[in-house]
Amino acid sequence: MKEIPEYEKDLASIRTMMERSAKFISLSGLSGILAGVYALVGAAVAYRLVYYPQSPFAYRIETVQELSTLTKLIITAACVLVASLGTGLWLSHRKARKHSMNLWNPTTKTLLINLAIPLVTGGLFILILLQNGHYGIAAPACLIFYGLALINASANLYDEVRYLGYSEIVLGLVAAYLAGFGLLFWALGFGVLHIIYGAVMYYRYDK
Repeated sequence: MKEIPEYEKDLASIRTMMERSAKFISLSGLSGILAGVYALVGAAVAYRLVYYPQSPFAYRIETVQELSTLTKLIITAACVLVASLGTGLWLSHRKARKHSMNLWNPTTKTLLINLAIPLVTGGLFILILLQNGHYGIAAPACLIFYGLALINASANLYDEVRYLGYSEIVLGLVAAYLAGFGLLFWALGFGVLHIIYGAVMYYRYDK
C-alpha cells in the first residue's frame, strides 16, 4: 500500500498534467518584452511622423488628415504587429520544443479563437472610426479591445496576462478621456506595460 506522501505526489502530478493541458504554457515572457520594445520603436516612428518637432507630451487638439501620413502610421502599426506575432510564435515554438510539447494543440486552438473574437471586432471598429474621421479615439480603442482580448483568452494563459488585460482597459479608458495624448498612451500600453508584464513572466516561468 502506498504511503500518504506518495499519493500526494501522484495528485500533484495529475494536477500539473491537467494544468499543462488546459493552459498555453509555451508563451514566453521574453516575447512580451520584445513586443514592448517593438511598440516603443513604432511609437518613436509615429512621433516623428505626427508630432515632431513638438514635445510628445504636448496635448494635441488637431488630427492627422493627410492620407500619406495616415498610410505611414498604419504601415508602422502593421510592422509592429507582424514583428510581435512573429517573435512570439518563434519563442513559443522554441519553448514548446524545449519541454517536448506540441505547439499546435486543442488549447492553442481555443486560445486563438478567444483572442481573435475581440481583436477582429476591435480591428473592424477602429477601421470604421478612421474611415469616419474619428482619429483621436483610435488609440484608446486599440488598448481597450486588446485588453478585452487578453481577458477573454486568460483562462488558457498565465494569470499575469489577465492583469495585463485589466491594465490595458483602464489605460484605454483614460486615453479616451484624454484623446489628445493618444500616442503617449499607446506607447505606455503596448510598450511599457508589455515590458513590465513580460519581465515578470520571464522571471517566474522561463528561468
